[in-house]
Amino acid sequence: ETTMDNSKTLLAILILAPLVGFIFNGLRFRSSNGILAGSVATVAAAISFACSVLLVMQLANLPNEARQITAHFFTWMSVGEFRANAAFLVDPISAIMILVITGVGSLIHLFSIGYMSHDERPSKYFAYLNLFLFNMLILVLGDNLPLMFVGWEGVGLCSYLLIGFWFSDPAKAAAGMKAFVVNRIGDAGFLVGMFLLFSVFGTLTFNDLLGRLPLIAELSWSGPITLACLALFVGASGKSAQIPLYVWLPDAM
Repeated sequence: ETTMDNSKTLLAILILAPLVGFIFNGLRFRSSNGILAGSVATVAAAISFACSVLLVMQLANLPNEARQITAHFFTWMSVGEFRANAAFLVDPISAIMILVITGVGSLIHLFSIGYMSHDERPSKYFAYLNLFLFNMLILVLGDNLPLMFVGWEGVGLCSYLLIGFWFSDPAKAAAGMKAFVVNRIGDAGFLVGMFLLFSVFGTLTFNDLLGRLPLIAELSWSGPITLACLALFVGASGKSAQIPLYVWLPDAM
């Protein structure tokens, strides 16, 4: 029980640290003090990284078949049969992802202090970067598809804000807009996939979906599931710039 409480606290700090950094720099977005903005943002990312390492160590200590840490914070949506919780799940896949996001993310924040030192709006930039980190963590840690989708959309928004950061240059503003629009096409696929999965399984929580898959497979009712997976794949191909939804990435670069 104590370990569970400990994990829940670590998860909360992991996710909220970048959000606090975003709020701090967001409230000071006109400030030109790049060192302060960058330091706060980098410390926020580093705190998340420390929590990630501790959570992964906890996960590694669990027996193989029970390698999951879940934390339920509150019920987010409950409509008829449909329920979505503000709940987070650390399993072997998301464990790797949080280490990459917060570890590499911390280094990117640190590098950006020097890289953005000549910019007029460093606080605004670091606010966006922390918000990006926050949304990526929700994306990989959400224990259900709707919560994952919140992070998914948040990452899309932050991509747009960062690609078009120097918005006074028409080419950069256009690149940001292009990324935003192409990502929306992918997101439409993601939504269709979610609707199909809910119509078949009646749930969008990952653990419940995994539990019900064998049952559905035995009924050989695979049509809607294949369609749902393809629709989710369209979402992923938009986000990761795969053909044909790659057109935003060269401009962004």
